[in-house]
Formats: sequence, C-alpha cells, structure tokens
Amino acid sequence: MEKRARVLIDCEDAKGLVYKISKVFYDRGLNIDNNREFVDKEHSRFFMRTIVTGLFDRQELEDELHTVVPADAHIRVIEPKDKKIVLMVTKESHALGDILVRHADGELGADIQCVIGNRETLKELVERFDIPFIYIPAEGLSRESHEEKVMAEINKFEFDYIVLAKYMRILTSTFVKAYAQKIINIHHSFLPAFIGANPYKQAYERGVKIIGATAHYVTDDLDEGPIIAQDVIPVTHRLSWQDMQRAGRDGEKIVLSRALALVLNDRVFVNGNKTVIF
Repeated sequence: MEKRARVLIDCEDAKGLVYKISKVFYDRGLNIDNNREFVDKEHSRFFMRTIVTGLFDRQELEDELHTVVPADAHIRVIEPKDKKIVLMVTKESHALGDILVRHADGELGADIQCVIGNRETLKELVERFDIPFIYIPAEGLSRESHEEKVMAEINKFEFDYIVLAKYMRILTSTFVKAYAQKIINIHHSFLPAFIGANPYKQAYERGVKIIGATAHYVTDDLDEGPIIAQDVIPVTHRLSWQDMQRAGRDGEKIVLSRALALVLNDRVFVNGNKTVIF
C-alpha cells in the first residue's frame, strides 16, 4: 500500500542537492507532492521539506538520502500521524482552554497525554475534557526538587512536545536540556521587547501603539529561544494596561495555536537561534 511521508533535510549547502535528493525519490518511484527549500547564505546551510508518496521503507529511504548529501546532514523521514503533547499550566485558562477545545473538535493534530499544573486552579476545566490533570505543588520545594517531581511524571508518557500554556515558572537548565527543542512557550509580549514580569504594564507605561505575542522554543536564555510565530494587535492611548492585557490574551492563544500547527506538521527547522518555516 502506498504511504505518505514528510522528508526533512538540513545540511551544509552544496551544488546539486535538490537534483540529487529528487533523483533518489525518482529512482525509488516516489511522487513528490510538495517541495520547499531554502539556503541560509550567511551560514551556507541548506533546508528542504518534501512530501512524497509511494512504496518505501522509512529507514532504507533515510539511509539512501544520506549517501547523496553532506556528512553533517540531519534527515528525518516522518510518516504523518498525530503527535503527542504534554501541557504545563499555572492558573491562566485562555491558552489552555483554546487548546482543549481544538483537541475536542479534532483540530489540534495532537493527542494530549496529560496536563501538569503547579496549582489546582485549572483541574476542573481539564477534567471536563477527560484528560488527566496532575497537580504538583511547588510550595516548600526548591526549583530543582519541584522539577524532579515534574520530570518523573512527564517521563511516564510518550510525547513529542511539552507546551507551556502559560506556565509561570522559570525552568532550570537541567529541565531545558532534558527536553531540548521539545519545549514550546507562549510569551505575553512581542519579543524581544518587554521580557519578564507584567509586560502589558511595561508596554502601557512606554506608550506603545502595538502589543503582541510570541511563541518560541525554550532555551537556557530566558525568553530568547528561536521564535516560531508572532502577531501584533494595534492599541491606543484610550486603553488601560488591563485592557491591553485582555486584548493580549486573545493574541496569545491565536499565536500559540498557529505555532503548534506549524510544529505538529513538521514545518519548522531550528537554525541556530532562528527558525526556518515552510
């Protein structure tokens, strides 16, 4: 039976890569349904995302592609299926609620394995959707001790990504390294501006004319990981910082949803501290 796969390749740039890669598909009788490529000329880096259909063995196809590209190539042959995600939350419901509804409607493209919260505020909401809620309080624990408990629960599940749906605790480098390029955060401002606490009040006091939201991968550098999606909302002097916050929360859930759609459909390549998105 014919299968469909997303083939993701990033490697050092070289002449003839598109031809060589396409020839592998042709020689194997595979049809190219969609193809996009990009070259980061500054760093001489090649990126390619191709959707193919036909008869193939995933590992054999990946091994053959390695023979025609530079030795440093990262190649993934992914047969499309729903990803699995773990959500982490504190007490704000807007981002979580949007994800839960999309999941219930079959629009998310991922199975939610569980929701982990450092407060019980959102437990009832989560359980309405028949999804496990795991409460791990942080009171009286060091950050490291709390994260050990969180990691012990997370590691009970198979998952592709951890989504911080307004999880309001700074993660240690140990946690971030354990799940490198697997943690996605929604930040309540248009990064890199207004990082840290209460960005809407910061923006209000600065008299900005736009506010925004940023979804990004989490790294050791606070709020500075590779950006996946952003959006802005026009504001005026008539709005209080609380009004800006309400408007911003709508933007946050939309941006997070957009970022998840890109990641879950394997459209994002991490390129240093940037992303290439097809």
